[in-house]
Amino acid sequence: MITNLYQGFKQDKKPAFDWHDYYKKQAESLPQGPLKRFYQAGIPDIDCALGNTQMIALDLETTGLKSQKDTIVSVGSVAMNAKRIRCASSNYWVVNPGAPLSAQSITIHELTHSDVEQAPPLSRYFEAILDALAGKVVVVHCAAIERQFLYQAAKKLYGQDLFFPVLDTLALEQKILKQRPLMARMFRGNTSVRLDACRQRYGLPRYKAHHALTDAYASAELLQAQIAHHLDADIGIGEYWS
Repeated sequence: MITNLYQGFKQDKKPAFDWHDYYKKQAESLPQGPLKRFYQAGIPDIDCALGNTQMIALDLETTGLKSQKDTIVSVGSVAMNAKRIRCASSNYWVVNPGAPLSAQSITIHELTHSDVEQAPPLSRYFEAILDALAGKVVVVHCAAIERQFLYQAAKKLYGQDLFFPVLDTLALEQKILKQRPLMARMFRGNTSVRLDACRQRYGLPRYKAHHALTDAYASAELLQAQIAHHLDADIGIGEYWS
């Protein structure tokens, strides 16, 4: 059944973007600095088995959902692979967004004005964030948030692009449900692809949402469950990342 699901993934895929060529060109063209070092670190080969790929789960909490006007208020990350989450590697940064928090955003992530007013700006942490991500495949739940907000942050800080491949657990779950209509019917009423709803389908424990580090762990555990139940750990990472 894993093989059938993998075939479904192949049929669903768009023509592959050449991440290795992109990284090579960025490493050659960018001036000396954190972004150049990030690209010089490279990424795993597309044929590296999913089960052997070094990854890092990442989550951001932000002041809103529009990356061009909203900003990051916290970042959580933890290194992982298909079998292990490296708890000692975890990072959690609270960021001063440089603008007052809205009541709506406080309600969601529960970081208050007093939490962020003494925190450093994102520029203080950004090199450390890049170092944590360097050389790994980034695991997120909803790529549009993490990738777009970090892209905008890099543009603001360095005037250069930051773009990287991701394993998006939300997109993976959508494909799993699409390829397994029987499973989708079994979970009628719980086919949401929100992080907590996805975790419930695998019997994973429920965590309080919208804390960047907790959500990074939650995404890491979800990916491990998806691999164990539905994906082929022997297939090259290039078939799953986007």
